Amino acid sequence: MSAKYTIGLDYGTNSVRALIVNVANGAEIAAAVWTYSHGTQGVILSRDPNLARQHPADYVKGAEVTIKQALAAAKKSAKGFSANQIIGIGVDTTGSTPLPVDAEGQPLALEKKFANHPAAMAWLWKDHTGVAEAAEITALAKKLRPHYLAKCGGTYSSEWFWSKVLRCLRTAPEVFNAAHSWVELADYVPAALTGTEHPCKFIAGVCAAGHKAMWNSKWGGYPDQQFLSQLHPKLAQLRARLTSRVHSIDRAVGGLTDAWAKRTGLAAGIPVAVGAFDAHLGAVGAGVASGTLVKIIGTSTCDIAISPNDKQLADVPGLCGIVDGSVLPGHFGLEAGQSAVGDIFNWWVNYIQPHGDKLSHRVLDAQASTLKPGESGLLALDWNNGNRTILVDQRLTGLLVGQTLYTTPAEVYRALVEATAFGALTIIKRFEEYGVKISSVVNCGGIAEKSPLTMQIYADVTGRPMKVSRSAQTCALGSAIAAAVVAGAHKDYPSAQKAMTGLKPKVYKPNAKAQATYRELYPL
Repeated sequence: MSAKYTIGLDYGTNSVRALIVNVANGAEIAAAVWTYSHGTQGVILSRDPNLARQHPADYVKGAEVTIKQALAAAKKSAKGFSANQIIGIGVDTTGSTPLPVDAEGQPLALEKKFANHPAAMAWLWKDHTGVAEAAEITALAKKLRPHYLAKCGGTYSSEWFWSKVLRCLRTAPEVFNAAHSWVELADYVPAALTGTEHPCKFIAGVCAAGHKAMWNSKWGGYPDQQFLSQLHPKLAQLRARLTSRVHSIDRAVGGLTDAWAKRTGLAAGIPVAVGAFDAHLGAVGAGVASGTLVKIIGTSTCDIAISPNDKQLADVPGLCGIVDGSVLPGHFGLEAGQSAVGDIFNWWVNYIQPHGDKLSHRVLDAQASTLKPGESGLLALDWNNGNRTILVDQRLTGLLVGQTLYTTPAEVYRALVEATAFGALTIIKRFEEYGVKISSVVNCGGIAEKSPLTMQIYADVTGRPMKVSRSAQTCALGSAIAAAVVAGAHKDYPSAQKAMTGLKPKVYKPNAKAQATYRELYPL
């Protein structure tokens, strides 16, 4: 019998990736990446450092370009491969990345009138223009609906859905008033592929709705109209236009349309899974299970854990949400993370540029590896882009102390890596403080792949072995796994993960002497 494959579409901050995966064994036979064409590396920026938008035209074009390129690559790498062997599509995206849409479910930015209006575009996850709005939402919820906050860590973030929508309402009312509704990128792409953008057909994923928009089935879905009207009457009106169809990733939103089949060369009607955030499907692709924390390490990090939903679970302050079914069906999904990790290393290497352009990440990694914990006398905080977990405050800033006239670039680099490791330990401690035991840590992303220094420091600081996912593209792999489940290639997620995921043989184990030093440095 001919092999069967699925496609995972992974929408990142700067580009979209299509990955073709064998559903029998997880073999990745082809991939293609396309950088968004609008803005700077796909991001529309302004003089306001908190603003970050994307043009939704890039999402549509990106799907077409990468699927076609991946299919062409698969024909070269797999003998006898045919596009008809693709049985499903899964989608993961950044988030919260909401965009305003018209009454037909089409992005406002695709209209000529709003084509160049930043507020009509997608509000990228790292857009923090809604800091004041987030604080207002938090304050009102503390007063009127404390149970809303209990499920999202106690503080509502400027990175999330309602902060951005309210910010648009106040600063660009012409856009808000023209929008029929707002949808997450993770929901828009599956809808576009299946022709279900219209509000009467539209399906949202519980991942985005639960973690970023305070949706919860126990209180009837999204925040109630009375609460929203206290923020602004028009938010209450918007709630009535948000879909009541909210599902987990074991459902399909529909089948690939004839038009998209012609555009890509795929078979019409193949199922497209409910969308989810990149980190959540990345956790699926890394083999997340009870007791296992998955760290998706990139420019920032997302930390994902799960807990069976048939057991009582305490509310955990400082998390980015506890949502039933947001990662795997039958489990609570718990999300945490750090607002900057790779971005901090890039700041030092590419922006500060010690010694000009002579020092690369690879060179600094090697030099920093020769240093012992505590040797430099430096300590740093990883708050260069605020703190996502556990303080949930994007106004916070980084700190480096202990410099002398003899401090070297490699010493600073190592201190910055250690700072992110201390942030990672803080998150693990918070999980365990509230009864979520973390016995295993699986890492994925470019840093986990390329920086042995970072992985060893993480092991030494946290006191836990650091494992690395077999796949370098776990988010796209997770999407491909979702596609395999909804296409019926596997009966459920545990069986799909068993067949399609794995770990690299190298495990970074804690060094007892280094761990003892970090035990002294951590409280400082």
